[in-house]
Amino acid sequence: MGTTGGSSSVQRAVSRWESQRSFDELGRPLRDLTFCVVDLETTGGSAEGGAMITEIGAVKVRGGEVLGEFQTLVNPRTEIPPFIAVLTGITNGMVADAPPVESALPAFLEFAAGSVLVAHNAPFDVGFLRYFAEQQGRPWPRFEVLDTARLARRVVTRDDAPNCKLSSLAKAFGSPVTPNHRALEDARATVHVLHGMMERLGGLGVHTLEELQTFSSRVSPAQRRKRHLAEGLPHAPGVYLFRDDRQRVLYVGTSRDLRTRVRSYFTASETRSRMGEMVGIAACVDGIECATALEAEVRELRLIAEHKPRYNRRSRFPEKVHFLKLTREPWPRLSLVRRVLDDDADYLGPFASKRTAEKCLAALHDTFPVRQCSDRLPRDLGAGSGRSPCVLAEMGRCLSPCDGSVDDTTYAAVVRQLRDALLRRPDEVVEAINAKMTALAADERFEEAGLHRDRLAAFVRAAARTQRLSALTRCPEVVAARREEDGRWAVHVVRFGRLAAAGVIPSGADAHAFVATLRLSAETVSPAPGPTPAATAEETEKVLRWLESPGIRLVDVDGEWTCPVAGATRHLAVHDAVGQSRLSLVPFAERRGLATVHQPAR
Repeated sequence: MGTTGGSSSVQRAVSRWESQRSFDELGRPLRDLTFCVVDLETTGGSAEGGAMITEIGAVKVRGGEVLGEFQTLVNPRTEIPPFIAVLTGITNGMVADAPPVESALPAFLEFAAGSVLVAHNAPFDVGFLRYFAEQQGRPWPRFEVLDTARLARRVVTRDDAPNCKLSSLAKAFGSPVTPNHRALEDARATVHVLHGMMERLGGLGVHTLEELQTFSSRVSPAQRRKRHLAEGLPHAPGVYLFRDDRQRVLYVGTSRDLRTRVRSYFTASETRSRMGEMVGIAACVDGIECATALEAEVRELRLIAEHKPRYNRRSRFPEKVHFLKLTREPWPRLSLVRRVLDDDADYLGPFASKRTAEKCLAALHDTFPVRQCSDRLPRDLGAGSGRSPCVLAEMGRCLSPCDGSVDDTTYAAVVRQLRDALLRRPDEVVEAINAKMTALAADERFEEAGLHRDRLAAFVRAAARTQRLSALTRCPEVVAARREEDGRWAVHVVRFGRLAAAGVIPSGADAHAFVATLRLSAETVSPAPGPTPAATAEETEKVLRWLESPGIRLVDVDGEWTCPVAGATRHLAVHDAVGQSRLSLVPFAERRGLATVHQPAR
């Protein structure tokens, strides 16, 4: 009897201990937690930059069941930009009688109290909410936050979805709700995505919030065993190359501290599943020490273009670009081309995709009625040429020089306006397309307005990029220096937009003599036609970002490094805000596109 009773007591004690351990040690079961899935619509991409909330939508769920929903429009007390109205369908009239954020935010916080906050791209939505809570002097509740976009990058494969945008994930997980840039509908779609990922991870043993939050940090023992590959690398800036057992380059990266960065690939610091797959194949790591961080970044680009490593997503094919060309001929036209020639023509680009180039081309054709045919027309065309006007001419979208409808003087004047828009002042294109968008939005033809919005954005970005690149690539040489964190001066020699030399002036050395020696040893760079003649656009843009960073001192400039005052760069802010709003469904803290990743074999 005593033995039996003792056994029973032990069993009860074990049962209580197991119950306690399930909470304290194993975490909180997902089925028992309340999640508040929230989505915002805003007037732009940054609350600190003046953007305001226009709509809040939220769904509260627990155990797979919906407990309640929250939705309200918010009066931003400012005009909603036409671009945002086209994107969301929320107009100034719709929010005129809506409560301000001072009333809407407390109501939402009361609705969400006690729950785990969930958002698709949580830094965006939670960032807005926290900002306005601080503006109102309200203490921010200690929400635990779950980002479904970040989680999807660890869970979803390319076989499931082409990317990790909410629309793609909703389709992949069979959501009955289609995201439409309205807050409540997007929140409902996010609920289905969240449940879909939880169901998938449940099969991998993920049943608690703690396991869900740390799932992406799992590192296999095989990865840890390869930590010795980093031991021979220096604590210095440079480029590292992972190679397989046949010495093929698998991945190229850069870091300010080679040894520390490479070592992180074998620890929990490296959470990208695709990189885990790469580390499993890697047999050795080579390091190339560089004088400066900028030199390392440039070397990385050149090595990726040379080796085209399978695990690098970006910069592998810099030669696969497109340009828009304004031809030099009796009746000039715009043409989509793959390379820049020394033919005295004007070029816009480069474009990373043909689709973006075509959008830009459409924006220009919408504004300037130059011919779109590819025929080479003689200068002496007249009314008696015998040619028939094309459909575009009949629609009033082409001046139709082929049938003598326009004289060469009038046509040349339009071409001059087009060239000016490409190289110096894009206002005519901006004003013309903005007028079309405003009219279409007023008629609630948002899809058509959105088409013109995308065309204008493609043009503005391309023109701004071309003008910035051309300004630097015209200069035979630019020498600049900046004091680094360790107190030494980093010096770079840039020739025709290409990094030709990099160095750090040693302590106590003669600065003038060091710079003179560096210039003599710099790479010889020959000029070539086009906005990016001596380097890829990505390399020149990295150089530009360094040259435009705080603390830069120009040592010498050979040529004129200038951009047009009325150029396209001044129009970028509004298009960047729209771009941030459209990408608010994915983690914008990461610059690279949100391509999905393969999971390593387990």
